[in-house]
Amino acid sequence: MSDPQVGAARRSRLAVVVVRRLATVAVALVAIIALWEGYKWMGQQTGDTWPGTDWGLPVPTDDLTMPPAGDIWASLWEPVQRGRDQTLASFLVESAWFTLREAALGFVIGSVVGLALAVVMLRFRSAERGLLPWVNISQTIPLIALAPIVVTWARTTWLSDTQAVALIAAYLTFFPVAVNGLRGLQSPAAADVELMRSYAAPWRTTLLKVRFPAARPYLFPAFKLAATLSVVGAIVGEISSGVKGGLGRVVLDFASRYSTGPEKLYAAVLAAAGLGLVVFGLVSAAEMLLTRGQDRAEVA
Repeated sequence: MSDPQVGAARRSRLAVVVVRRLATVAVALVAIIALWEGYKWMGQQTGDTWPGTDWGLPVPTDDLTMPPAGDIWASLWEPVQRGRDQTLASFLVESAWFTLREAALGFVIGSVVGLALAVVMLRFRSAERGLLPWVNISQTIPLIALAPIVVTWARTTWLSDTQAVALIAAYLTFFPVAVNGLRGLQSPAAADVELMRSYAAPWRTTLLKVRFPAARPYLFPAFKLAATLSVVGAIVGEISSGVKGGLGRVVLDFASRYSTGPEKLYAAVLAAAGLGLVVFGLVSAAEMLLTRGQDRAEVA
């Protein structure tokens, strides 16, 4: 096919993928709202018991525990505090942007560390036997317990609290990149590796020309998972360090005033979930851009 035809075919496939994913998100959101409101209506009709039984529902359906979806939506357009003109939606967007910067730094640090570990474990089998168990064990440490330690350590050095939060995000990020990266780097066919050896290609050339291209199907899923985990790490780090300006602090503040405005806490939680979807989408977009050459070859 000619280049214009290839480009048109690729853009058409990309548009279809984007529309499908947006439609999936929209359908999922509608389904969640329907389940929320349906469960709430059922509980209010039956006195918080399962219909036809005396068994209590697992979650009460009063407005304090489960505020109506409409109230959560309406709270986004109300002032975040009395005496302030800024709406809750604008405030959450600013907070999400603050958290996104911390998460992005943590994602970059964690990805670099994870890839470095994968390359070292690939190059030296003794390193794989010695490091891989510790990489797995590292994820058994509760983040809520580790975060205050990292923040306290950072405050005794030149690092700022936001950089400490980025390190906490990196702690969650490096694991999937290291594990999937190692699997991907080990995935090339033996014949391809032997061919490079027959050409007397240096190990680094084989790594760049054979192993990294073969690892792409393993790396991008790891990057997507790492991106969403970086948001989780950043929010937990903000809560542990008391950093102001991010979603973690917003969730903590609204949780302390839950009885007077539960819908604001739910809105903050939804903002955190939305931020996770955004970073996942950004990595997916990067994957599409970086695989354009492969798509073009398949069309040709």
